[in-house]
Amino acid sequence: MPTRPTGTSVVRAINARGAFRLLLSQGPLSRPEIAAQLAVSKPTASHLLTQLQESGLVRSDGNRDGAIGRAAELFRVDGTVAHAAAVDVTPERIAAVVVDLTGARIGEFELLTPEHGVPDPGAQLLAALRGACDGTSVAPEDLRRVVIGIQGAIDPTTERLRFAAHLPGWQDAALTPTLREHLGVPFDIENDVNLVAIAEHAHGAAVGNDSFAVLWVSDGIGMGLMLGGRMLRGRTGGAGEIADLPVPGAPVAPEVDEHEASGLQALAGAPALGEVLANHGFDAAAPVEAMAAAAASDAAGGATALDEVARRLALGLSAVVAVVDPDLFVLAGDIALAGGERLRGLVEHHLHAGVVARPPVLLSELPGNPVLDGAVRLAVTSVQEELLRTISGGQPRAATGD
Repeated sequence: MPTRPTGTSVVRAINARGAFRLLLSQGPLSRPEIAAQLAVSKPTASHLLTQLQESGLVRSDGNRDGAIGRAAELFRVDGTVAHAAAVDVTPERIAAVVVDLTGARIGEFELLTPEHGVPDPGAQLLAALRGACDGTSVAPEDLRRVVIGIQGAIDPTTERLRFAAHLPGWQDAALTPTLREHLGVPFDIENDVNLVAIAEHAHGAAVGNDSFAVLWVSDGIGMGLMLGGRMLRGRTGGAGEIADLPVPGAPVAPEVDEHEASGLQALAGAPALGEVLANHGFDAAAPVEAMAAAAASDAAGGATALDEVARRLALGLSAVVAVVDPDLFVLAGDIALAGGERLRGLVEHHLHAGVVARPPVLLSELPGNPVLDGAVRLAVTSVQEELLRTISGGQPRAATGD
C-alpha cells in the first residue's frame, strides 16, 4: 500500500499523476512541454519525470529531431508495465483482445461457442484469453484486469446474470465464483450496450455530452444510459433493459408473442422489424439485410417500411425522454446502422413530434466492435487509475531541465 501523501507532497503527487495522464493522452512529450501544460517549472517537470521513471511507468523515447539548438528528450508511458483484456460474449462466440497500458492491442482471438451441450463459461473465457495471449509475452494470469461484455446484466445483490436466457450456462448461481476460480485475476462483468455507451462517450457520437442514451437495435433491443458522466446501472443492474418496456400494441410480460417476446422487444426486436420489412417487399435471410435493402431503395415500399420502423423505435425513446430527458440519443447496432441516415432522420422526426423535449438523434460512427472498444477503455482506465494511486509525492531531487 502506498503511503498517503501529506502537505506539499500532495501537490507533487497530483502533479505526477497529471504528468502521467498527459503522457497517456498526448505523449511523447518533452520536459518543457510537460512543464508548460502543467504550469510548473522545468525543474519540477524533471522531478516528476524522474519519479515516474523510477516507478517504471514512463521511459525515455529518444530525442526530437529537427529542432533548433539542443534536441529535447522525449518521454512516453511504458505500455509494457501492465496489460489488460476485453471480452465480448455472444451466443455464437467469445471475442477477446489483450492490450497494454496505453490501450494498444497486442493480441486477439475468437472462440466459437459449441453447437451442442451447455458450455462452461469459466473454461470458455480462459480458452479465449489464452488464445488472445498466444504469441505475446503476456499470460492470462499476468493480466491486471479483464472486462467481460455480455448481453445481460449482473445483479449486484445476488451476483447472478439476468436478462440472458439466450446464453446457456451463464445463468448459474455460481457464475461469479466460477469465473474467479478459472481466471484468477480481477475482472468486471458489464452489459454490452453499457460498454457501447462508454465508447461513444470517449470518441464517438456522444463526445462532450455527459448525459445521453444509446439505443442498440440488433437481434435484441437494448439501451445504455449515461447520466452526469456515469453509467446508470440501477439497483439490480437492469437500468436500460428497454426490451421489457411495456408499449401499446405489444404483449406485456409474462405474456409473449410467437417469438417469445414482450414489450418493446416484441414491437421493435429483429423478428418484428423483419416482418415489417417483409410486408413491404423487403424479405431477406436476416433483418439487417432487409433493412439495408429498404434504406437503399427508392420505391414507396422502402419509405413506408422505414417510417413504420422509425415510429416503433421513437415510441420506445419517448418513454425515456419523459423519465430521463437526455441530452441526445445515439442509434447503434447492426440493424440501426443498416438503416443509416434515412432511418435516423425518421426516428428523430417521429420522436420530436411526440415529446416536448427534443433531443437530437445521432447515428453511431464507431468502427469495428464497439462492445470490445468500450470494454478495452474500461479495463485500461481501471488499470491506469490503479497505478496512479501508487504515485506518491516524494521529495524532489536536483534536476536540470532542457
